[in-house]
Amino acid sequence: MKIALIVILVIVVLLIIWMISTYNGLVVLRNRVKDQWAQIDVQLKRRFDLIPNLIETVKGYTKHESETLEAVVKARNSYTTAVTPTDQMKADGELTQAISKLFALSESYPDLKANTNFQQLQAELTETESKIASARQFYNDTVLQYNNKTEVVPSNIVASIFKFKKEAFFEANETERENVKVQF
Repeated sequence: MKIALIVILVIVVLLIIWMISTYNGLVVLRNRVKDQWAQIDVQLKRRFDLIPNLIETVKGYTKHESETLEAVVKARNSYTTAVTPTDQMKADGELTQAISKLFALSESYPDLKANTNFQQLQAELTETESKIASARQFYNDTVLQYNNKTEVVPSNIVASIFKFKKEAFFEANETERENVKVQF
């Protein structure tokens, strides 16, 4: 009887250690997801800081192209008012499309295209877009790890007990999947 009690105690202790370890692993992954989202947010804020300067530079050359400039400003503002990551992802897609149209617009204005201030801002924005793409990839990789941990047996048992929820991937919306139409 004494041996059976010791075996049961050992099994219970091992089970508790496993649950604690699994719980801590889920918390670490959930925090990584939040961290990776914050990294995307840092790059998006950098992009937002560059946009007003870019718009002011473009305004001087494209007085009658206010529709494109307004679309960029509107998309930028919609991101700043977005609260949830899902809303932020949607607003980011709109902003990416608006910036693409702005760069396409510059092709119609050789003087603007030759402007060193515009070239510098465009280069910085292009670099930032590259960093955003990398940050999105890291975010999605982290979400994949976290979601796998919440769904795979046996860690899904601990995840369901402590109500760990799946996270959403950063996906391109329909407008981002379309080719940008450049018209002259």
